[in-house]
Amino acid sequence: MTAATLSAPATVARAPRYDIYAGIHRALRLFMTDTLGRLSWLDCGDAAETTGTLNQFDGLMAFCRKHLEHENSFVHAAIEARRPGATQRVAGEHAEHLAEIAALQAEGLTLRAAPAAPAALRLYRHLALFIAQNFHHMHVEESTHNETLWAAYSDAEIMAIEQRLVASLDPAEQALVLRWMAPALPPAERAAWLGGARQQMPPAAFALVLEGARAALNDSAWGKLARALGVAPVPGLVEA
Repeated sequence: MTAATLSAPATVARAPRYDIYAGIHRALRLFMTDTLGRLSWLDCGDAAETTGTLNQFDGLMAFCRKHLEHENSFVHAAIEARRPGATQRVAGEHAEHLAEIAALQAEGLTLRAAPAAPAALRLYRHLALFIAQNFHHMHVEESTHNETLWAAYSDAEIMAIEQRLVASLDPAEQALVLRWMAPALPPAERAAWLGGARQQMPPAAFALVLEGARAALNDSAWGKLARALGVAPVPGLVEA
C-alpha cells in the first residue's frame, strides 16, 4: 500500500440522477449560438435573409421568455415547496433576463424597420452578452439547482415535474422544442428521447414528430436515428 493510496479519499460510485435541465438547455444553447451566428454574418441588403434571420431571432426571444415562465411555474415551485428560499438567486436573474429580452426585442424591431449594418452589429453584440449571461446562469441551474432537486425529490418525482411542464406546452412550443432539441442531443440520447415519445403517442402523431426530427437533422444524424428506431431512412422504403 502506497502513501498515495493512504491519502486518497474513499469514493463511492453513485448512479447518475435524472437531469431535468440537460435536454432543454442543450436546445437553448444551440438555438442561441445559431441565431448569434446568423446575426454575425447578416447581409442587411438581402431582404429575404434579413427577414429570415429576424424571424429566428424573434422565435428565440419568445422561446427564452416561455422557458423562464416554465421554470418559474414548475421547477422553482417544486424546489420552493421543499427548500424554501433556494431559488432566490436564480429567480432574481430570471427577472433580469426578462428585462434584457424586452430590450433585445426593441432592438430587433428597429433593425427590421430599417435594416442597416450598425443596427445589426448593435443587436449582435447585445445578444452575445445576453447569451454569455445565460450560459453562466444555466450552469448554475445545472449544478446548484440539480443538487437541490436531487436532495429533495426522487428521480420519479423529478420526471413527473418535467411531464407536467411538457404537458403544458402548446403545439407550436412543442414543435420549436423538437426543432432545436433533436439536433442538440447526442445520437444515443436522441434515440432514447424519441423512442420514449413513440411509446406515449399515437402512430400518426409520432410520424409528424419524426418528420420534424428529419427536417432538423443532417443526413448522417438522421441515418443513425432511423437505424436506432428501426424506421426507414427514406419515407416509403422498408429496412432490410
